[in-house]
Amino acid sequence: MFIMKQTLSMLLLAGMVVVLAACGGKKKSKDIIAPRIVKVQPKEPIRMQPYLDERKVEWIGKTYFVTIGRQPSDSLPMVKDETGQKFVDNVFRLTVSRKDGSVFFTRTFTKKALTQYLDDDFNKTGVFEGLVFDKAEGDYLFFGASVGHPQSDEYIPLVFRLSRMGDLTIKRDTQMDSVPEDQVNANQQATDEDEGV
Repeated sequence: MFIMKQTLSMLLLAGMVVVLAACGGKKKSKDIIAPRIVKVQPKEPIRMQPYLDERKVEWIGKTYFVTIGRQPSDSLPMVKDETGQKFVDNVFRLTVSRKDGSVFFTRTFTKKALTQYLDDDFNKTGVFEGLVFDKAEGDYLFFGASVGHPQSDEYIPLVFRLSRMGDLTIKRDTQMDSVPEDQVNANQQATDEDEGV
């Protein structure tokens, strides 16, 4: 009888320990709680700063003045990135004047003038970002240009070559060193106002 009571007491005590342990522990949930994804709403269209660069250039024995201006233009088709953010494309005006103020060459450029030098991706999602004077060499003035994906370091470099006869040729830059990088970067923060080609 005593052994039976002792065994019964032991069983009850063991049962209570199991019940208490089960009640005291936290339940583990198999549910995974992921943070709620908030879709980023595109902001107002982003535009680059206007830019104006004027410089004196000695070329073919004479003094010329090279002026390059960049102006964002709402009249051009906007470019969108993968989030739907819109970017305003730019218009550039290149003017080469003689010392007496007469104009040797002037032309306005948009990305449309560069279409044949770009691939489909940059034609669709690229912005005409930069046009800068590079050098005067022999019978030519050289300029560097770039069409790039907005807010990235992906771009297609181009070379503009202006002859002493006023003929302009454009080609893709395969050298990648014709325009110093600091000059290209400076152009990306820069002033002039114009209309598209």
